[in-house]
Amino acid sequence: MTTHDRTPAATTRDAPWQRAARGANLLGDDGRLGITIFEEVTALAQQHSAINLGQGFPDEDGPREILDAARAAIADGANQYAPGQGLAVLRHAIAAHQERFYGLTVDPQTEVIVSTGATESIAAAILAFAGPGDEVLTFEPFYDSYGAVIGLSGATHTTAPLRAPDFQPDAASLEAAFSERTRIVVVNNPHNPTGSVFSRDALELIVRLAERYNAIIVTDEVYEHLTFGAEYVPIASLPGAAGRTLSISSAGKTFSVTGWKIGWLSGPAELVAQVRTAKTFLTYTSGTPFQGAVAQGLALPDEFFTQVAGTLRKKRDLLGEGLRAAGFDVVEPQGTFFTMVDAAPLGIEDATDLARRLPALIGVAAIPVAMFCHAEGAEHTRSMLRFAFCKKFDVIEEGAQRLATLRDRL
Repeated sequence: MTTHDRTPAATTRDAPWQRAARGANLLGDDGRLGITIFEEVTALAQQHSAINLGQGFPDEDGPREILDAARAAIADGANQYAPGQGLAVLRHAIAAHQERFYGLTVDPQTEVIVSTGATESIAAAILAFAGPGDEVLTFEPFYDSYGAVIGLSGATHTTAPLRAPDFQPDAASLEAAFSERTRIVVVNNPHNPTGSVFSRDALELIVRLAERYNAIIVTDEVYEHLTFGAEYVPIASLPGAAGRTLSISSAGKTFSVTGWKIGWLSGPAELVAQVRTAKTFLTYTSGTPFQGAVAQGLALPDEFFTQVAGTLRKKRDLLGEGLRAAGFDVVEPQGTFFTMVDAAPLGIEDATDLARRLPALIGVAAIPVAMFCHAEGAEHTRSMLRFAFCKKFDVIEEGAQRLATLRDRL
């Protein structure tokens, strides 16, 4: 018997990886696979020794209490698989957090699972409930992983626009975006990249439409504690929402431990069990020594959470001064790590081109907002950039000084 090298036959049907790449805006019209804009901008920042205000991760560690707890857990031998559902101590801490901050009663035994960051919870929820013939609705601009996972699921990705000046859901556009095929609506609140915090009225409309079309609400609430004066309302706390809502958050943003990748999902026991079925075969479990440490973090006093948001607000204001000095039209965020700006006042319509030039031009890196959009949304945000302010004060101050030189260098 002889063997032959075989090349997989070409098909007219997209492979799953192609659907994922297309959903994340990584597949060109010619079918070639590109890299993410985050990778591209980070490489340019490194090449030109630029301050990277593109990627949204902190450059300083979180509270010593939880760092010490993780180190102690490693030393004490907590280095093997945790239960697939997550350590009981963390599940109880998550339930206590939901009750303490939002008055939500969650059963840690049946209504909570721990995941590899919020990203895995979102992926598991979409893969559990959506497939070919279904629609998954997100707000646009949208975090790129949503598009990738929706593409992977085989469902159709539909969007409802968030538009200037306030980037709140528009009632008419949102109602038009729902249909009988809408299986899931993903609610990212506080919203990345716009920095908006959705109003109660907007959230109540989402709930009514989800009820009308029998859709599941999947939230991304990773910036829940990082708001600046705006009222943050978790959608699960609204009348009619709890029975159809899967609430997702993580430790990474609040505690400045993005590399730990500890997230969680809570909601009705039946839905949680179904998500867990998908999640089990993604990573099964992760981060054993970090889970107990995160439980301690969730139990920190209110002053900690207030201080984190207050410090971040000062950083937002400091960066905002530099962005205004640069000549940008600044959208002041109500929450998150990010400030969006419009470069149109500088006579620049193509922010993607500007993002590629900025590292060499002034030594600062940013991300074009159009990369978080489908084609139509990309046109509306073509002149917009996103800057991250989750950095040390001296880094932001230096970045602001460099930004102030932009007009002259242009």
